[in-house]
Amino acid sequence: MESRMEGDMYSGYGERYQMDGKVLHSFQKRFVQVQYILDQNRLLINEINQNHASKQVDHLGRNVGLIRELNNNIRTVASLYGELSHSFARSVDASSEGESTGTLKSNGKANNQKRFRSG
Repeated sequence: MESRMEGDMYSGYGERYQMDGKVLHSFQKRFVQVQYILDQNRLLINEINQNHASKQVDHLGRNVGLIRELNNNIRTVASLYGELSHSFARSVDASSEGESTGTLKSNGKANNQKRFRSG
């Protein structure tokens, strides 16, 4: 049985998908942007609901602009998620390519996985 060093939390399957700090920073930045927009959407929806409940003409008229803003925010969130998906796929592909050659992982370190031949 193989012993593992303390702190070696990820091994085997998980090592294939190590990402460098730049990729993680990019993910974090986009997730923060998405969360900010979703928080804004929550406020917009609350205001739209209050305006609708008031049934005042000027409030209902304001909802047109608020709904447009909400729709634009939804498009932005979808775009950010698309960028996240694309970035993640690229990082996984880069990691897989390094591993398939048996030379480098995505972090640039040698791939130390043992390979066994049958028969």
